[in-house]
Amino acid sequence: MIAKVFGLVLVAALLRGAPAPPPEPHECANATTRCDGTIRVPLDWENPSSERISVAFTFIPAKDADGTVAANRGGPQPALPEIPGIQHVLGPVLDRKNLLVMDPRGIGRSSPLLCPGADPFAPETIAACAESVGARGAYFTADQASHDLDAVRRALGLGKMSYFGNSYGTLYAQAYAARYPNSLDAIFLDSSMVIGRDGYAEQEFDARLDYLDLVCGRSRACDALPGEASGIWTRLVDRLRKRPDPEVTLHQALTLRGPAEAVVGRENVAAAHAYLNGDPAPLRRLARLTPKTVPPFDPPWLAGHVAFRCGDGSFPFDRLASAAERQAQAERYYERERPMAPYWPTDFFPTEAVASQEWCVNWPTPRHSPPRPPGQALPNVPILVVAGDFDVNRPAEVARSLRVFPNATVIRIPFGIHAQSFLPSPLGDCVRGMLRTFLTSKRIVDQKCTGENYRAVGAFPQQLRDVTPHPARRLSSGQRRILAAAFATAADATARRNPHAFYYFGRPNEAGLRGGQVTFGQDITLDRVRFVRDLQVSGPIALTPDGRATATLTAETGGRTHEVTLTWTAFSTRPALSGTFDGLPFD
Repeated sequence: MIAKVFGLVLVAALLRGAPAPPPEPHECANATTRCDGTIRVPLDWENPSSERISVAFTFIPAKDADGTVAANRGGPQPALPEIPGIQHVLGPVLDRKNLLVMDPRGIGRSSPLLCPGADPFAPETIAACAESVGARGAYFTADQASHDLDAVRRALGLGKMSYFGNSYGTLYAQAYAARYPNSLDAIFLDSSMVIGRDGYAEQEFDARLDYLDLVCGRSRACDALPGEASGIWTRLVDRLRKRPDPEVTLHQALTLRGPAEAVVGRENVAAAHAYLNGDPAPLRRLARLTPKTVPPFDPPWLAGHVAFRCGDGSFPFDRLASAAERQAQAERYYERERPMAPYWPTDFFPTEAVASQEWCVNWPTPRHSPPRPPGQALPNVPILVVAGDFDVNRPAEVARSLRVFPNATVIRIPFGIHAQSFLPSPLGDCVRGMLRTFLTSKRIVDQKCTGENYRAVGAFPQQLRDVTPHPARRLSSGQRRILAAAFATAADATARRNPHAFYYFGRPNEAGLRGGQVTFGQDITLDRVRFVRDLQVSGPIALTPDGRATATLTAETGGRTHEVTLTWTAFSTRPALSGTFDGLPFD
């Protein structure tokens, strides 16, 4: 009898467009410690007779909790394995807030879609996967996942929640807010996805060469190079296409064009300029950090990942067209608009290039499923958004997309990158501080977070005569040139310990630019390192956590050895330098 009554309630609720409450509380509702659970939900929340699937979640209650934070790290990928990282980010927020994390349907422990052997860069395998999944694949989308999350919330007997979304998790957050405005009391978004006027997520690829112009424009040395930074990089790509270099592939040139990594942002434009002018060493050194070709992407949750991306996104083809029509439309678009300029899809995928770039060509999307339905009134819930200069979506694009929320505040993070709240760096600490204050008190405190702690270099001198002398008094012109070259050598090595230099985490050593060896340990040790060909520098560099660098070096050139001590702030836009040269002090 109870089941029959609940069935009638379920039908009535779905006809009203709102999911019905679960028939009874979940056992995790009374948990006092971490509780891992599942609930059964409809495949199609608008069809009460559709098949049931399982959705997995973890609920971590807080003692004397005054609310709950629902969180998703992004992906789309399994969310439950990310709980330790989420707990680290939220930190003291969880002293008084419960934590709720749910694996999105079709991924992880939530009725996963499985297609062994599927490879997004082999379009025929995506087509086979879509055929294997069948029509049910249309329901593994953010709109359906939002209903799943609210079903979990109600099963746990929770009131209003806060939502912390990062990357794709920001899409889940917006989809949930659009459908359950009365279930939220605050939203924090990091690296927000942009939703267009049609309600679908914009997922177009853009080379973003304007990021190079931004970094170079803030550096007198880089800005002095001839032409725009983006133009230098365009010429580099054209050169590599016409004259392939096995040490710098086009894929590596794609990876290195972004300044999100501090060392790359500091050096890539000057390295490209040097390459075009016959000096390949700086660019080849950067390229050694990155894979030569597109790395494989074949996690076990790939089918679920593709289902969400295709069901939630907008693309350069008709969502209801056949695969052949989509392919033709996408090819015409790439030919006409050049969204990847100066790159072409054929630079990375020799066959079926556009379909390898646009995975969703071969994934049917017959159901209208915008994550954020256009024209729908959105809640006046406080929303704080952090958007980095070098993220996939620019801060201005994010701000325009979120104007539909009447109480959203977007804070631009200069030189910020993707997933800033998860960074193990001072920038990450700063963003986490804003997040914790907001989720605890709903107060927006702009802590002026920034990732800008360097200036782009403008040149890579090859010999001492190419080095601009340091303006130290009491030294001769030759001594000042040697001093400047010795400092450039030390600064070049120290830059690789920039707290924003994620390519260098854990690297024990690196060859000097033109010879010698740099070893990274408690100190940075130079062993006959040649930043310019005719000067070799040796000695230790001590680096404090706040970036204070002290070097005791020997610099040898032309058969003579000079003793140099240097003190400067390593990670700064204005690194004032002092020290001694052969016993003579300078500043």
